[in-house]
This record gives sequence, C-alpha cells and structure tokens, in this order.
Amino acid sequence: MTEFRRQIKDPEKENQIFQFRARLLLLIVVVFMAVLFFRMAYLQVFQYDQHVSRSERNRTNVEAIPPTRGLIYDRNGRLLADNLPSHSLTLTRELAGDVEEVVGRICSFLEMQADCQATLMERSRHRRRPFEPALLLDQLTEKQIAILAVNRHLLPGVEISAQLLRHYPAGEAVAHALGYVGRISAEDLEELDRRAYSGTHYIGKTGVESHYENLLHGEVGYRRVETNARGRVLRVVESEPPRPGVDLTLHLDSQLQEVAYASLRGRKASLVAIEPSTGGILALVSSPSFDPNVFVGSLDDQAFTDLRNDGNLPLFNRASRGQYAPGSVVKPFMGLAGLEMGVIEPDMTMEDPGYFQLPNDDRLYRNWKRNGHGEVDIRRSIEVSNNTFFYSLAYALGIDRIAPYMREFGFGQQTSLDVLGAREGLVPSREWKRENLEELWYPGQTLSTGIGQGYWLTTPLQLATATAVLANKGEWVRPRLLQSAEGEAAEFPDAQARDPVPVMDPQNWNIIHEAMQEVLHGHEGTARFSGEGAAYRIAGKTGTSQVVSLSREFEQLPPEERPEFMRNHAVFMGFAPADNPQIALAIIVENAKGGGSKIAAPIAREVFDAYLTPERLAELEASDAP
Repeated sequence: MTEFRRQIKDPEKENQIFQFRARLLLLIVVVFMAVLFFRMAYLQVFQYDQHVSRSERNRTNVEAIPPTRGLIYDRNGRLLADNLPSHSLTLTRELAGDVEEVVGRICSFLEMQADCQATLMERSRHRRRPFEPALLLDQLTEKQIAILAVNRHLLPGVEISAQLLRHYPAGEAVAHALGYVGRISAEDLEELDRRAYSGTHYIGKTGVESHYENLLHGEVGYRRVETNARGRVLRVVESEPPRPGVDLTLHLDSQLQEVAYASLRGRKASLVAIEPSTGGILALVSSPSFDPNVFVGSLDDQAFTDLRNDGNLPLFNRASRGQYAPGSVVKPFMGLAGLEMGVIEPDMTMEDPGYFQLPNDDRLYRNWKRNGHGEVDIRRSIEVSNNTFFYSLAYALGIDRIAPYMREFGFGQQTSLDVLGAREGLVPSREWKRENLEELWYPGQTLSTGIGQGYWLTTPLQLATATAVLANKGEWVRPRLLQSAEGEAAEFPDAQARDPVPVMDPQNWNIIHEAMQEVLHGHEGTARFSGEGAAYRIAGKTGTSQVVSLSREFEQLPPEERPEFMRNHAVFMGFAPADNPQIALAIIVENAKGGGSKIAAPIAREVFDAYLTPERLAELEASDAP
C-alpha cells in the first residue's frame, strides 16, 4: 500500500522540482535586477549629460527676439520709413490643442468675416520651427485687445504681443521708390535663412526695402526662459539682445518727391530726377500710386485683388519698368552724333519743305509742321523740333553708327546701381532685328529711329540717366538711391567706372546745350511758355511718343478728342541751371491730351522751381562752382 502511494505522490521528487523552480525563479529575478541596475547605471552615469539636457529643454524654451528694422531717411534727414508700436496676435500650435477650434473662437469673438478661419489657419502654419509663435493678426485695436483678454482662458497657445511695425509717413508719394515690407509668405520661407529670420514676421518685398533687406533687417537675438507645464514663462534664464538693422540715408529729396507726385495730378505718368554730379536719384515717381502702409497690416484678399486688377496699374513702377518710345527728346543726342562724326557742321543749313524722301522711294516722311520750318540748322532744328532735319541726319549716319553711339549714353542698358527691377529698354540695330525678328533692316526704320520712334524703347530712369550724362558733358555717374548707411558713405563694389562719352570737339557739347536752352527760352522754342519768368536757364527738349498709327479720321482730331488709347505720350527731358546743372530729369505722361510742350514741360518747370528755390540759387551763386 505504501509502495502504491509512493507511485502516486513522491514528496522527495516534488521537493526537488520545487527547489529547481525556486532557484530558476531566483536566477531570473537576479538577472532582471542586474539588467535594471546596469540600465539605471547606464542612464544615470553614461547618459547623464544627454538626459539633463533633455530635461532642461522640457523645462526651458529658447525664444527668438526679432531685431528692430533699420530706419530710412532722405538726404535732408527727413524720416521716410519709421517703426511704430503695434499689438499683434500670435498662436503656438503645440500649446493650442485643437488649433482649428481655437482659431474658430478667435474669429467668433472678434466677429470677423466668413473666410477668417481659413485665412488664420493658413497663417498659423507660417513659422520656421516647432514652438515658434505664428502671426495671426496685427494692428489690433484696443477693443479687440480687451475682447481677447477677457476670453484668454478659452484661447490656449494664444498671446497678444507688442511689436514695431513699419510705417511710411509720405505714403503714396514714395511707394515705388521705397517699396514696402509685407508678411513673410510660404514662398519666402523656402528661400530665407530660417534661423536668421526666427521671430520675424515681415520682409522687404519691393524697392529699397527689398534691395537692402540684408542691411535693414539686423540680427536676431534670443532669450532662454523657464516655463511651467502650461507653457507660461516663469523667468528668463539668459538672453542675448538682437542687433538692430542699419539706418539708411537716400539721395531722395522727399519734398521734391512730393512736389513731383502732386504735379502729375494722378495721371498715368512717371518722373525721375537725378543729381548730375553724384548720380543720386532725387525723385523717382510713378503715378498713380498706392499706399504702402496697407501691405504692412493685414491686407485682405479683396483689397489686393482690387489693386492688382486696377486698369491704371498702381502697383506697376512706370519709372523704372515702363518702356516707351522716347520721341523727339533723342534729337540732342542725334545732333551730337552728327557733329562728332562729321556728318553735319554747326552752321550747316538745309531747306525743310515739310517732308523727307528717301532716294527711289515715293513715300514722304513728314515733319510735324506740314509746310515745314524753312531754313534750319542743328540749333534751330532742336529748338523747333524739326523732323525733316533729323530724318536727313539719321539717313546720313545710318543705323550702324546710331545704335552704338546711343549706347554710350546708357540707352538699351540697365545702368542703375540699386533700383530694383529696372529694365534695359531697347536701342534697335540691324543685328537685333535679324536675331529677334528674323528680318532685314530697312532705311525707313533708320529714319524712325532718328526721331525716337520705331522699335526704340526707353524707361524714364534710363532717359533721366542719359540726360544727366548730357548735362555732365559726357562724364558718367551711374544713378543710385543709397547715399550712406549709418552715416558712412555708400560703397558700390560693382560700380565699374564707365568711360566718358568720346568727343572729338568739346565745343559740340556747348552747341547742343545752347540749342536745348532755346527750346525753353527762344522765341520759337517748343516749350518757351514753360521757360518764361524763370530765375535760371533751363536746357531741355520736348517730345511726343507715338502710341499707335492713326487713320486720317483720327489724326485730324485734337488729342483731347481722341480715344484715350490713341493719344500719344508726352515726353520731356532737361536739366537746370543750364550753366551749372544741379538737377536732370525725365518725364513721360501716358496718353496725354497734348504733346510734351503742353503737358510734360510745365510739370518739369514745377519740379525745377521746387528744387532750385531762391535760397538754393543764392547758395550756387555764392559758391565757387563754374
């Protein structure tokens, strides 16, 4: 019986099994404890620095401190671009929880438009790195600030912060010269140095603001702050202040700029004035214009669409990007070319029957005065703007000599040093037509070129530059806007010195200058009414730039009775005082109700008078200047 029980239950064997299992379990426990011990030792000893750093990052955050944007002044120390305090609304997505719900509450509290939520959601994504606040709204009113403050507990991750926003005191008058700053877009983020622009919400978009962005922006600072579990700042651990942007001084004369803008009277027109001795741009105006301040704030899509679709193109910079046939204002340059190349002599005359005819050609190339001007020489042909004389001169010169000589004055080239987006214009040539139109050059096209028509295109900036070179008697100074940065004279490493316009006889400059003075002070001058009563002598030339070829029906109508798109452009270029040029300018008025003598020349006189005040003239007379 005992043996039977032993077969069913063996205490000795069970005891052995139990002891084996207990030892195995103890071994497993010891192994696990050893693993935990070594893991703890590894984390506490070998990875101590790494985990301390991670713990510190959970407790502290690094916040970017945006730099103050540099100011912009005119040549007289008047502020053109300022920074004014404003309140903005920002959102940190990581602290907001349900971002869409928070944004919806903001729109509801502020009673904003229906598309508010989609717009703010898009803006909330415009940031450089995690935990960086994204700008939702700027220029908050006191009422909006109060509403958001009362409902702050319902808006996690949302902060109201004070910042400096760009402001342009002169508004529309300087818009195309200065440009403007705007909100950093998704496209901008792809090109920007994200670290350099941490905490910055605006960037220069056009004009000086864009061209000198690297100087104006400054360098970002930072501060390391300790936060609680909700992300609230408890204390500042350390900080490095930002370096503000560089203050710039421009050659612009803001008072002259405003006078020039007002003188255009809202017409589609442009004006550029240059100081011949330095190349400094005194005024750069495009009309109609726009208020650059609206781009600094939260410009809604409809307002931008209205500006963009405006038929008068207020956003288009006509002064540097508009390209027009120069018309008769090229005649002084043509006259100089003829004198220099020996094609004409100063006292050589010709009889003008009212037209010019090419050999073996029945077509008549007519003077603007149907019956002609009678006997004309180079001086009188410029004074009365005789076409026949310059048809003859152009034919004698030929396009192969005209084109390269006009490039000596900067036509067909981009010569400005810091005018953003300036276009090159076009001086037509035989090679250009063959390469671009795959056509031969015809003699009749040379005649059109001789009076500034045909394929010839120039910008107001380019024409003003050529006028300044003419005023300097061939000495080149490339136009520029920047005068100094932080009080130090601006340097342009790429400002290669151009050779002066070559002349065989320096007296030829005087002949052209004297003829241009007769345009405004001679008894037959096309702009003589604009020169009356001036306390100084003006040298200038009027022009009419043909827009379309008119049928006989419309050609006989006075300009004011033609449809607007059929009216010619009014052009003027000139400098003053004629014996000591202080200002050279070019004006183009699109689709004007009259030519350069009626429309553009009076504008030039207003600008000359504004710049050459009696006080300034007295200073010039008292100086040692020739």
